[in-house]
Amino acid sequence: MSSKDIYREIILDYYRNPRNYGILEDVDIFRHDSNPLCGDEIEIYIKITENKVSDVKFLGKGCAISQASASMLTELIKGKDFDYVKKLTKEDILGNLGLQDLGPARIKCALLSLKALKYGTYLYLSDKIKDTDSAEKIKGEALGLF
Repeated sequence: MSSKDIYREIILDYYRNPRNYGILEDVDIFRHDSNPLCGDEIEIYIKITENKVSDVKFLGKGCAISQASASMLTELIKGKDFDYVKKLTKEDILGNLGLQDLGPARIKCALLSLKALKYGTYLYLSDKIKDTDSAEKIKGEALGLF
């Protein structure tokens, strides 16, 4: 079995058995986003406690790549310092998926959850923290994802 086959199996497992799937109440960050080209949708819910992601959940529908990526993203950030979350890049997500050679349409699927996370982080920083410099940087990163 090749490494590509292993990553495909992992993606299918995350798609069939999503981690952190569901809704959180009283969250600090919420963002819904969609990819109108393929119909994928993601909602991300994050609680921040003492500058850490104390809990995270997502809801979504769409292809295996978008849903597996969202599930993996929640595992990646849960319990992490908020500064870590702010610094996540598309390379981090694609590397986590093990799929560096995706076409443009599939990259949008893979990065939809990161885009939702970046916009949610932007709003959190703008509204609650009043850190407009960091917020504008993160908004630019979100716009640059696709």
